[in-house]
Parts: sequence; C-alpha cells; structure tokens
Amino acid sequence: MQLAVKKVLGLELARGIAEAAKAFAHESGWAITVAIVDAGGALLYFEREDGIAPGTVQVAILKAQSAAAFGVPSKSFEDSVSEGLIGLVGLPGMAPFEGAVPIQVDGQTIGAIAVSGVTKEADGSIAQAGADAVARILAG
Repeated sequence: MQLAVKKVLGLELARGIAEAAKAFAHESGWAITVAIVDAGGALLYFEREDGIAPGTVQVAILKAQSAAAFGVPSKSFEDSVSEGLIGLVGLPGMAPFEGAVPIQVDGQTIGAIAVSGVTKEADGSIAQAGADAVARILAG
C-alpha cells in the first residue's frame, strides 16, 4: 500500500496570494477584507483593510471555508440557492455568496481565498486574481 501525496498551502504562498488579490483590488481603488484557508478550512491568512465594515470578517472566512470544503467557487452555491436549493443556507458553515474560489495546484484543492467588502462580482474577480497568481508565485 502507498499513501497519497498531498500538497499543502503554507503561509508564504498564502501571503503571496493575498498580495496579488490586494494589488488587483487597489488598481480599482478598492479596499478589501481577504481570508485564506487551508484545505481543511482552517484560517491561514486574514486581513481587513482600513475602512472596511467589521461584518465582512465572518463573511470572508465562511466563504473561504465553503469553497475549500467543496473545491468550487462560492458563486456556485449562490447560483444553486437562487435556483431553489434553499437548503444550502441551513448547512452549517455555508456562505452561499460570490467571492471565494478554491486554490488549486496540480488538480488538488489546497485551500481557498475569499474577498469581502466590495460588490459580490468584484469580490469574486479579486479572489480569482489571487488564485490565478499561484502558478506565477510558485514559479518564483
């Protein structure tokens, strides 16, 4: 028997992902809340920039945990709820709001990034920009 090899999201990569997301947001003049969790949903990196509402803290963390747990963008949960699958809103820890995407390396979900504080569409674009930076960051 052989054990599977699993990639793990570390703090250095999480910081780089957050910096890429913030840079993307700042290009449009947006301040954000950003949360990055590992594959198990544990908070690894968090930042709430000046002027952002405190309510965005829990929203960002829950969105990230939802995306990491299922390996899909949180927008898919929002779409499912709008299509009538309202049971999702009662699922413990579920945040069916756009703004989180899984962080994947070689087809493995190693965590997720979530953004809160702008519009749902902007949150999603900013989170995606962070996740898209992974390959560039790993290439060094």
